[in-house]
Amino acid sequence: MGYLVNLTARAERDLGDLYDEKHSRATLSWYLGFKEAILTLENHPKRCPLTPESDKFRHLLYGNKPHIYRAIFRVLEKKRRVEVFHIRHGARQRFKAPDVD
Repeated sequence: MGYLVNLTARAERDLGDLYDEKHSRATLSWYLGFKEAILTLENHPKRCPLTPESDKFRHLLYGNKPHIYRAIFRVLEKKRRVEVFHIRHGARQRFKAPDVD
């Protein structure tokens, strides 16, 4: 049985901010690919590494240098759920606990 992948309102907003209707077809393709990659967390979410900020969170890295983005999430094993809290550029400073609330 797989996991239910849930994007918080903040993660949805973060993801939406990455795509603007004024962008090209390539941007739309990248955006849809990232969203699809996030949804693959329903199968084996623990394949993704722990974040450097906390061993309570994992992150899915997507893209190619210098355009790598992180989907930061936690796995709720008992509920069989993955909660994606935040999406950010990989080069940004490390997040703090309030960044994922």
